Amino acid sequence: MIKTRTPRQSRTSPSRDIAAPTASHTTAPAAALLPPGYSRLHQQFGWQVPKYFNMAHWCCARWAAAPDAAQRVAIRVYAADARGDKGSEIHHTYADLQAQAQRLSQVLAGQGVRPGDRVAIVMPQCFETAVAYIAVLQMGAVAVPLSMLFGPEALAFRLQDSDAQVAICHASALDGLRATADQCPLLRSVVVAGGPDAATAIHAQRAGFAELDYRQSLARAPQRFKAVNTLALDPAVLIYTSGTTGNPKGALIPHRALIGNLTGFVCSQNWFGFDPAARPADPSGLPAGSKAVFWSPADWAWTGGLMDALLPTLYFGREIVAFGGRFSPEAAFALLGDCGVTHTFLFPTALKAMMKAFPGAARRTVRQQCGLRLQAIMSAGEAVGDAVFGYCQQQLGVTVNEMFGQTEINYIVGNCSVFWPPKPGSMGMGYPGHRVAVIDDAGQECPVGEPGDVALHRFDVHGQSDPIFFLGYWKNQAATDAKFTGNWCRTGDLAVRDADGYLWYQGRSDDVFKSAGYRIGPGEIENCLVKHPSVANAAVVPKPDADRGALVKAYVVLSPDALAAQQAAGKRGLPKFQANLTTQLQAHVKGLLAPYEYPKEIEFVDALPMTTTGKVQRRVLRLQEEARSLEVQRATDPR
Repeated sequence: MIKTRTPRQSRTSPSRDIAAPTASHTTAPAAALLPPGYSRLHQQFGWQVPKYFNMAHWCCARWAAAPDAAQRVAIRVYAADARGDKGSEIHHTYADLQAQAQRLSQVLAGQGVRPGDRVAIVMPQCFETAVAYIAVLQMGAVAVPLSMLFGPEALAFRLQDSDAQVAICHASALDGLRATADQCPLLRSVVVAGGPDAATAIHAQRAGFAELDYRQSLARAPQRFKAVNTLALDPAVLIYTSGTTGNPKGALIPHRALIGNLTGFVCSQNWFGFDPAARPADPSGLPAGSKAVFWSPADWAWTGGLMDALLPTLYFGREIVAFGGRFSPEAAFALLGDCGVTHTFLFPTALKAMMKAFPGAARRTVRQQCGLRLQAIMSAGEAVGDAVFGYCQQQLGVTVNEMFGQTEINYIVGNCSVFWPPKPGSMGMGYPGHRVAVIDDAGQECPVGEPGDVALHRFDVHGQSDPIFFLGYWKNQAATDAKFTGNWCRTGDLAVRDADGYLWYQGRSDDVFKSAGYRIGPGEIENCLVKHPSVANAAVVPKPDADRGALVKAYVVLSPDALAAQQAAGKRGLPKFQANLTTQLQAHVKGLLAPYEYPKEIEFVDALPMTTTGKVQRRVLRLQEEARSLEVQRATDPR
């Protein structure tokens, strides 16, 4: 029987090794011929979720209490060398991580943070970011991850909606936070990391909140903090996810969701360096035997970076590489080789770029050229495709495990090449402990080959509650209720199931789409565009793109003043007028939201297709883009 580990209720000392989130039965019709390895993995699994559980304790404090805490590396900060030489590295141990987290918790407590309070974290991949999460979580407070890419408007909405009173931010994000001060009166203090020591409260009056220097504040803080003994169901993280209309919704994630993540993480990472056949033997309860080194370019402010990378790696006491530089194939391969990375999460767009930049050769593969030690690659966000799938096998020496999940119910479907054969382009099958099905509108499971909504049941086949579930949408009970059909939680993603039990993605049932791995919600971009004086109305849809999967495209209806200016430009001046306005609108969105959200293409139209009730029919525009793309393909390849 394959074993991992799950914690007992004890918070004062590490627990004994016990059978852990190994796997659970996943619902599948009797007609499905499941792979033997998959079936064996699911035969005797049951969740073991303690009443009390805190992410910070199991990801840091228990490791910091171990005898080797001062030698065991938690965060390896990597900086690429511009000359092509080996990059520089700084190692931070679990003892370092816990020591700084203790002090930061004291600083936050001094600013009035109490259990249940929301604390915004606007930080890049760096050691201080890990410290911030551990510090907030061990207080029983709720971390609110916010991307460094967010502009003032995106930050202001999330800070307002979450009622965050304290933020921890990198110095490079401070100006963006200062710009939100008038809109966020509840935000009373910001801890600034990564800046000069003198950057303390000099802008307090102008910005509307106190600014505390991270290093100075920690140096003055007491060394010890008594962690809060949180319930497994207590809220831990509030992550904002894009929707099709209106503003983003905050998904409230409990501490126990990390336990729910572990089965998918371990499977998608080919057991993460542990021996699948070994039984737990360490009497201290600490997972032993893995030498895994993890890295992913996924932002630690997103579910993919936080719940699929940072926290699971720390839970197993392994080291994760932090790299704050811009992604490039050259930098990625240098990091993978220099740091001896064994396990990674790479978006399909990243893998495509790496394949094009480093195609390799049969006699000397990329794995050989770069000295790679990869044992597993997980990929998510869109289909990997046959070409990239083959490239990873032939040149990187690893079979990609594709994965599917979303912020609300993460890491629920995927592959594990050491136990069942992945099919290129397939989402995989339900991971251990998750009762996954393709259902129709009535909540009934669809027959083989018939598309339906990918859904997760609240209970596994043993009747045990699945710990992966979010608690609900923050301040939005109606949206929470709409997510469920009975005990089924709908993902909004359509798929079909084949005769072997594998799921195949068919698209979104709503209008959210993914571009270069980022989940794009049209509503927020449309709202931003309409605020520009030249825009009367707008609709955002995906435009098919071979490299990114989809481009963000906006259809724009001009305001009366802008329409008059366009008419005054005349036919000769029309191209220049529209080109200039396109640049202005793109800059407008870039400045207020995130760079990946700005429309790469804008088409000016007289009117948008509307329903009789006044709703924009994005589906009409999306189908139009798909038809245009098909015409281009036919024109370029008449076969």
